[in-house]
Amino acid sequence: MAGTRKLGRTSDHRKAMLRAMVTFLLENGKIETTVTRAKEVRAVAEKMITLAKQNNLHSKRQVFSFVTKEAVAKRTFDEIAPKYADKNGGYTRIIKIGPRRGDAAEMAVIELV
Repeated sequence: MAGTRKLGRTSDHRKAMLRAMVTFLLENGKIETTVTRAKEVRAVAEKMITLAKQNNLHSKRQVFSFVTKEAVAKRTFDEIAPKYADKNGGYTRIIKIGPRRGDAAEMAVIELV
């Protein structure tokens, strides 16, 4: 079945979690999370960077409406997007780091390339 993963959450909770994780990723450059969450975050983060590359009013409004911190959204346009100006996609990398100690969930680090 194609589409987004539900991650065991309601749609509102899922969207809020993804917004927070994407904001944190764009702010810090990398985050440690489960593999399935990392794959979902990758899709949204790459969309945000692609929008930021267009750098017009419509794309700014879309990014600012999704990213939870205004400073991070501004940084996406000023610093992150220009870095990938000559690249079409593939702005993030997922590295598996083994199982989590408590519940053996497969963990990964997602980072900006």
